[in-house]
Amino acid sequence: MTGEVAVLGAGMHPWGKWGRSFVEYGTKAARAALADAGLEWSAIQSVVGANTVRCGYPGQVSGATFARALGWQGARVTSVYAACASGARAIDTARAQILSGMADTVLVVGSDAAPKGFFAPAGGERPDDPDWLRFRVLGATNPAYFALWARRRMAMYGDTAEDFARVKVKNAAAGAANPYARYRSPVTAEEVAASPVVADPLRLLDICATSDGAAALVLGSMETARRLGMRRPVRIRAVSSVSPSHPRTALDLPDIATDSAPPGSPASDPFRPSIARAAYEEAGLGPEDLSLAEVYDLSTALELEWYEDLGLCGPGEGAKLLREGATALGGRIPVNPSGGLASFGEAVPAQAIAQVCELTQQLRGQAGERQVVGASAGITVNQGLFGHGSSVVAVR
Repeated sequence: MTGEVAVLGAGMHPWGKWGRSFVEYGTKAARAALADAGLEWSAIQSVVGANTVRCGYPGQVSGATFARALGWQGARVTSVYAACASGARAIDTARAQILSGMADTVLVVGSDAAPKGFFAPAGGERPDDPDWLRFRVLGATNPAYFALWARRRMAMYGDTAEDFARVKVKNAAAGAANPYARYRSPVTAEEVAASPVVADPLRLLDICATSDGAAALVLGSMETARRLGMRRPVRIRAVSSVSPSHPRTALDLPDIATDSAPPGSPASDPFRPSIARAAYEEAGLGPEDLSLAEVYDLSTALELEWYEDLGLCGPGEGAKLLREGATALGGRIPVNPSGGLASFGEAVPAQAIAQVCELTQQLRGQAGERQVVGASAGITVNQGLFGHGSSVVAVR
């Protein structure tokens, strides 16, 4: 174990399509986190921003952008980009600064103003960019990739479209109780089945939207938490950051081919399971110790994949775990009690931070109708393009 840091405060801006600047969203989330921590902005020694490349130069120097918006006060500024794992990487950067003694109080902010429709690669002719190539050469949009993984599960494990619909129904029920969620209405399996096909077998309600939104955390040393009178703060015990091992035998974004050869055998530690495994090892706990999990549900089928990658069940048993009700609110191990991306949509640099905001609320016992009774430990997991695997373990 490398050491714990305390979550002093957590704040969010509601997800939606608001048509305003990402700076406005992030600043509001930051102020909410500061208020939750009971700290003035002047008490913050460092700001770590999770970047958004869609929002121009300010989005690519987000640490400074948010420090300027809040009012220059001399804090250290850092900006981090790791695609969909940017928020987790920002948390890890803040944690490293605290544990190294560089800062006692760090504000972490992620915010996005997303385009309409699915995400596309950066513009222009970019033949050396595999993300550009998979769109332009193969037409492999994100929903097409999600559908490939869904078909893979159907072929390997016998998952059905009805299983995928159950994930949406579960997450929509949780999201209906979350004031920060974009979609706050329950959904039936029949409504999922009646929604338009986007990339067979996935329908519109199987795939997360793109959204505007923001999330922020104030992290601090355990000594700082004690000084502020926090007797039992939520603590971040582990943040894993792993990359794939050779050879990779399953296609993964943004690659358009695997790196394996016919004689090769799969890596002994596949990429996605290794993300959580590294977090468990650092935290000194395992899946049996968890009270809840927040996972990166870009599609309903991918949520089932994460159940297995987190070790909540064996390979191919994700749909069974879901059917048993184990991952629903009130179940043995609720997954995405926030409502997940199914209810929020993607605000890329904010989503991993929002996951930790949900863990914080749950571990404090402040999640209202979504509360997981007796929550004491939770894990988040997400994955960014180009091998950014990230997971956060929080305890109380």
